[in-house]
Amino acid sequence: MAAPGSGFWSFGSEDGAGEAENPGTGRADCIYPPSFLPLPALLYGEADKPAGTGPKEDAEKRPACTCNSKPCSCQKADLNYAFLHATDLLPASNGEITTLSFLQDVMDILLQYVVKSFDRSTKVIDFHYPNELLQEYNWELADQPQTLEEILLNCRTTLKYAIKTGHPRYFNQLSTGLDMVGLAADWLTSTANTNMFTYEIAPVFVLLEYVTLRKMREMIGWPGGCGDGIFSPGGAISNMYAMLIARFKMFPEVKEKGMAAIPRLVALTSEHSHFSVKKGAAALGIGTDSIPYIPPYNGFVPFLVSATAGTTVYGAFDPLLAIADICKKYKIWMHVDAAWGGGLLMSRKHKWKLNGVERANSVTWNPHKMMGVPLQCSALLVREEGLMQSCNQMHASYLFQQDKHYDLSYDTGDKALQCGRHVDVFKLWLMWRAKGTTGFEAQIDKCLELAEYLYNKIKNREGYEMVFDGKPQHTNVCFWYVPPSLRSMEDNEDRMNRLLKVAPVIKARMMEYGTTMVSYQPLGDKVNFFRMVISNPAASQQDIDFLIEEIERLGQDL
Repeated sequence: MAAPGSGFWSFGSEDGAGEAENPGTGRADCIYPPSFLPLPALLYGEADKPAGTGPKEDAEKRPACTCNSKPCSCQKADLNYAFLHATDLLPASNGEITTLSFLQDVMDILLQYVVKSFDRSTKVIDFHYPNELLQEYNWELADQPQTLEEILLNCRTTLKYAIKTGHPRYFNQLSTGLDMVGLAADWLTSTANTNMFTYEIAPVFVLLEYVTLRKMREMIGWPGGCGDGIFSPGGAISNMYAMLIARFKMFPEVKEKGMAAIPRLVALTSEHSHFSVKKGAAALGIGTDSIPYIPPYNGFVPFLVSATAGTTVYGAFDPLLAIADICKKYKIWMHVDAAWGGGLLMSRKHKWKLNGVERANSVTWNPHKMMGVPLQCSALLVREEGLMQSCNQMHASYLFQQDKHYDLSYDTGDKALQCGRHVDVFKLWLMWRAKGTTGFEAQIDKCLELAEYLYNKIKNREGYEMVFDGKPQHTNVCFWYVPPSLRSMEDNEDRMNRLLKVAPVIKARMMEYGTTMVSYQPLGDKVNFFRMVISNPAASQQDIDFLIEEIERLGQDL
């Protein structure tokens, strides 16, 4: 990669006009077509150049080239960032050249990081302890502004110590990978910098949210994609939305009169469900004691059952059809937390694992997990249209005027808990356009095949014990690595006490070497075990092999 400021990121032309080859590398460092010269042609177009940008003025403003090869016609600015500040960027007068040069250097930094993220010879993490990073760099905020030179250095330093979550050997979270189209979409939405609460200020984005949510509801199985929905800041908030709407559906008076006006409520869920169900109960004033993992207490009114399609640790799927029958019989809201498992609806081979989801009243689905959409992208889908609006609307007339000149149903802000809401949909929509449903299907099927490959490699391998019997339902593969010193020990408390220390030590060594990352945790009566998950389409069988070898290398002496 070219160093920042070398013009690696540039405007190319099909016929190679403006190329300047870097001697010794055979690579064109700067590729600027004639249309890039002069600069106002890029900013305004040839027909719209402002007065006073003729050849003489261009010659005076033309910055010196910083490329290795001379002569070069690139427009890399002859700017000394050590004497420039943010106030020299747009909207500063005559700030165009400085702005383009600065942003090009930022882009150089980003593109180098992107390429390194897929390079298996690079570290997943350059790990330093918190006190080391705090002492090595000055992170404090000051009264006086830094120069642009220092700002670029801040960008490089931040990425130097960032975790490469797109690295093929990063398996630590449910959300991994780095999709190029999704990344481009994220850059675009940051540039647009608008809010999703009204059609007035986000017309295309609001329509794309409408189209995408309808398509997701179709894939759940609701006829014609009927219903409603919203993109929220994450699965935990989506689950809380479901609880809020379910409570309102059963007791609409709670909106005005509060919890004192209704009976004591209880929600039912599995012991393996996401902690956000309890967190939602706490936030809504229902109380965490009202989320039992056993049949409800006398005097409590069950208002919601939260089933899980793809649990966080085991990747297990609750029996949705049986749960739907119970909810129908007792007229209880059925919510399906498919934050992790919802992506399997894209796969003809695996969507059967969510049979019964079409009978749910609401569904959480996080495309930023199995589908690889950049964080954050979480959707709450509701089967009954209008209910979400009734539950949350506050009729704020200063934002949601009723005498606008367009269809007010596209003003979505009053059905959301948030006022300001980020444009999360564009990443998913653009990736879906780029891949098609079949592309997502292939990506998801590949990840499940890799999980099966790992399972088959270790299920009978010396030194490995599976946490539960049977083939995993999702890409979660849960196992213990048992070092040679423990393999002949009797299965007793002493062995368990020693085994619980193994995974944390191996994980710490992984991070210090920077070679790979995989999660571990205890669960119930099971001591620390590795939870391997695969959602990065860049991963391969060779990366799975590497992980196994690395665990054994780092754990042999324990």
